[in-house]
Amino acid sequence: MSVNTESLQSKKRPSALSSNLQLRWRLFTRKYANLTGAKHIVVRLAMYLLIIGLAFVFVYPFLYMIATSLMSNSDLNSSSVHWLPTEIKFENYAIALQLMDIGRFVKNSLFVTVVASFGHVIACSFIGYGFARYNFPLKKILFGCVLLAFIVPTQTIIIPLYMTYSNLKWLDTYLPLIVPTFFGFGLRGALYVFLFRQFFLTVPKSLEEAARIDGCGFMMTYWRIVFPLAKATLVVALVLSVVWHWNDFYESSLYISSPALGFLPPRLTSIITATNALPEQQAEMLRMLGLEDGEDTLNDAVVMAGALIISAPILVFFAFAQRQFMQGIERTGITGE
Repeated sequence: MSVNTESLQSKKRPSALSSNLQLRWRLFTRKYANLTGAKHIVVRLAMYLLIIGLAFVFVYPFLYMIATSLMSNSDLNSSSVHWLPTEIKFENYAIALQLMDIGRFVKNSLFVTVVASFGHVIACSFIGYGFARYNFPLKKILFGCVLLAFIVPTQTIIIPLYMTYSNLKWLDTYLPLIVPTFFGFGLRGALYVFLFRQFFLTVPKSLEEAARIDGCGFMMTYWRIVFPLAKATLVVALVLSVVWHWNDFYESSLYISSPALGFLPPRLTSIITATNALPEQQAEMLRMLGLEDGEDTLNDAVVMAGALIISAPILVFFAFAQRQFMQGIERTGITGE
């Protein structure tokens, strides 16, 4: 009996020891898992704080612009008012609208922006498809010229461009801003050619071969098969073209001298000029605009209101196209795979 009991106790000891080790291992793994989860929370919290800080850097100018545009003259001169105005003053927007004569100049900006952006999308996609799919003499040299046109600033070639348009009798018209876009040139046209070319390199050639077997020609294959696939890249090129044409001040100020053909963004200088005028001149401007003298003054709040009015169409456009734009950035095939 004593031998049997000793053998049973010796058998129970390893099992009890193993169960104890298993219990300790479970407690250790749970403690490590909780510690890892805490680390994840700390890392994620730090990441969110970093993102919020970076976002605030970009959002701060817009918040400042909105807050300042609603301030009165007394709030601007008060050291205790920084963000929240004591009195919301929407009259600043009315003054800015009348000084910029928005009804006439917004039509000019919309016309050139829409037509030039349409020309960029159609022409640059066609040129990019040619570079991606077809072999022709001097292909690499011509594509190098495209990249060179993207790298070289417009200011370095503005004199020959001005002389060319002058010889063509295109000055003081919209032709220098519109016609080059339909040939893949114009404002940042080389960038759009590069984006479309990189995307079309990722399209399988089997789709085009199947279209040719079905009897589709070159134009039908491009227009019905290939071009619809480039929707993401099209959105990227369209957003960039719209933003750059809307905000362009350099070329438009050189080629167009008639005030009736001017655009909306340069009209912000008229508000700045009125703001820096003498008090007597400001009072005369306000009387000409039909505004009461006194609190309705020309100040930095009116300038910020004008800047917000000019930026509003682009902000609304980007708000609707934001998701497609970000998807297009991911799918444009920048890697060339």
